[in-house]
Amino acid sequence: MRVFIAAIAAVVLGLAQPPAREVAITFDDLPIAGVLPRDIASSRALTDQLLRAIAAHHVPAIGFVNEGQLAGDGGAIDPDRVALLRRWLDAGFELGNHTYSHADFHTSSLAGFEADVIKGEATTRRLLEERGRTLRFFRHPFLHTGRDPAARAAFERFLADRGYRIAPVTIDNDEYIFAGAYDRSMQRGDTVTARRVAEAYVPYMDAKVAYFERNEHELFGRPIRHVLLVHANMLNAERFGDLAAMFERRGYRFITLDRALEDPAYASEDTYAGGGGITWLHRWALTRKMPKAFFTGEPDVPPFVAVNVRP
Repeated sequence: MRVFIAAIAAVVLGLAQPPAREVAITFDDLPIAGVLPRDIASSRALTDQLLRAIAAHHVPAIGFVNEGQLAGDGGAIDPDRVALLRRWLDAGFELGNHTYSHADFHTSSLAGFEADVIKGEATTRRLLEERGRTLRFFRHPFLHTGRDPAARAAFERFLADRGYRIAPVTIDNDEYIFAGAYDRSMQRGDTVTARRVAEAYVPYMDAKVAYFERNEHELFGRPIRHVLLVHANMLNAERFGDLAAMFERRGYRFITLDRALEDPAYASEDTYAGGGGITWLHRWALTRKMPKAFFTGEPDVPPFVAVNVRP
């Protein structure tokens, strides 16, 4: 009888607990993001530090590559830079296409942008095929998906024909501004400001997550499987452990991008086309003609961080 009662209690307690939250973590601008050039030794150290932090929290991450970064002096592919991508694959992570030059669809012709996508897949596709894997995902630079419906539709047909799935984003943020301020402060030898920027980073991201959780509730009335966009930069090499711990405190577990996209939310109607690079939550909200109040309250970058991005 006691065993039976204990089993019933466990079921009741389980039903009383909120459903687990889930998030896919995606990194843009591989092999290295940032406002400062880095030699191969510092790039390797940054990559290894970041990958250790990702692995420590058992995050099945995916990194989106700008293959233009693989070119060395004279434009030839630098094997040492390619080796940085191999490190991601050796660690068990996935790679996707982020165009060759981080091109902006909104300032490019359709043909030119498509050519940059093709140019940006040669090395990444080969590295994946060496491991019996395929290049499957594409991430739009700046989240610019097309200024008008015709351009957007034409490009999406192109992607589908090449076997790509679009990698959406539901938790967008200005982490790159924090990263730029951190790099600039370190470059100036201002370790006090660099530490202040780094310590403000995770609280800012925590507030961002809370904001997008409010959005998901207003749109779907439930937690969705989120997709976070961050970058492969020194700030995350230093602080990703803290960022991952913040998600864990909020009840998240880390999932693959494939699992995130199985959420029915990603089948929501999305008619957005325009100049902004916005989250899919906001695209769905605009499609549904949500009131202006839906979009209010998004946390801003602290002014002391923004001002320190300047050289």
